[in-house]
Amino acid sequence: MSGIHPTALVESGAELDATVEIGAYAVVGPHVRLGPGVVLRPHAIVTGHTQIGAETVVHSFACLGEQPQVLHYKGEKTHLVIGERNAIREYVSIHPGTAEGGGTTSVGDDNLLMIGMHVGHDCQLGSQLVISNNTQLAGHVIVEDWAWISASSGVQQFVRIGETAFVAGASGVMQDIAPFSWAQGHPARVLRPNKIGMERRQFDKAQIDALDRAFRILFRSRQRPEAAFAQVRRDLPDSAEAERMVAFLEKSERGFARLR
Repeated sequence: MSGIHPTALVESGAELDATVEIGAYAVVGPHVRLGPGVVLRPHAIVTGHTQIGAETVVHSFACLGEQPQVLHYKGEKTHLVIGERNAIREYVSIHPGTAEGGGTTSVGDDNLLMIGMHVGHDCQLGSQLVISNNTQLAGHVIVEDWAWISASSGVQQFVRIGETAFVAGASGVMQDIAPFSWAQGHPARVLRPNKIGMERRQFDKAQIDALDRAFRILFRSRQRPEAAFAQVRRDLPDSAEAERMVAFLEKSERGFARLR
């Protein structure tokens, strides 16, 4: 394959589309599958049972698919599945799943994972995410579509970050972050609706107004959560986004971040 630099190491058994490009000194393990147009920059490492979707670019010194950082891992066959058109920047590390956690770490499509960030075992990342430099996601973290996590934040294991949520820089996320909200601090607390994120998704005024109303009920009314959930459903029966916000919070097992 003409797109593979002569100094790259591609082990026997790897499945590579004919359009893959692999730079100098990159390493590809024997169980790796690379889709059409995937690019590995010089010194990138992809190993383990890792699958990467079309047009994803893995930059120099990123390490994908190496064994998870967990004491009970004993070499089980687990997986890392990465979608299409992702930009995985320098020194990013992403680990596969564990048998106890379902066996697969997954990353969706069209994400920007910036320099030095880490995705731990059994994480489930959606699509259209921006996760900034040196952010660390512990095992079993869920990040829903269109979320944005700013630089040097840390997310505790089993925490969920909802769709279109924004986490400000250097935050310590120890509880779930509601969809469509802006959170920051250590520990992270919600401050306000993430209207910038809604506008980026081209939500119309009615959608944004409904979510603003839902936020005020959920976080400013001083009701117990169950009562606030019921009021949102009574007051905003036609808002699919408000319903998703409530449904997310209802499923919280670690509790969700409250108003600062």
